[in-house]
Amino acid sequence: MTKKKSFLARSLASPAIVIAVTTWPGPSQASDFGIQLGAGVADHDVRKGDLGFVWDPGLSWWNIAGYHFALVGEAHAAYWEIDESRRAHSSIQEFGITPVFRFIRGYGWFRPYIEAGVGVRLLSHVRETTDRTLSSSFQFADMVGVGLQFGARQTYQVAFRFQHLSNAGIKHPNPGINFSEIYFQYNF
Repeated sequence: MTKKKSFLARSLASPAIVIAVTTWPGPSQASDFGIQLGAGVADHDVRKGDLGFVWDPGLSWWNIAGYHFALVGEAHAAYWEIDESRRAHSSIQEFGITPVFRFIRGYGWFRPYIEAGVGVRLLSHVRETTDRTLSSSFQFADMVGVGLQFGARQTYQVAFRFQHLSNAGIKHPNPGINFSEIYFQYNF
């Protein structure tokens, strides 16, 4: 019985070790910080200006044909301007954080990427118009995007994002709001 257990343990341990070694993030080269300026629009005559602070700890996984997965952290402060005639507030402030996963090219002057993330947001007001409310100040922020990092030192980024904010049914009604955004980023 012990031979069977040790064979089974070895059989299961080998793939576990291979998976752990190939998926564990590599060591950080150097921490990079960036500042992000974004602008977006949503339905119901809402425009958004966004200021983001970005931290790239240099974590990367799985090198696939010159591309790899990376993780960055973002902190945001945004201002919504509401232009609808029945608006309850002319503006809403938004604050939050988001971990962002990127699949990015690992070399070259131009490095295209796709990205996705889910974060949390706090809103200053929940009522957009007299008949439209987001119900809770706490919101989840999911997003997907495509972008390009470029420059001799990879100092610049430009990207497009689709972002959805909603409270995930914590409180009703939960109409959510969808933003299409363009952002520019400068990396220090």
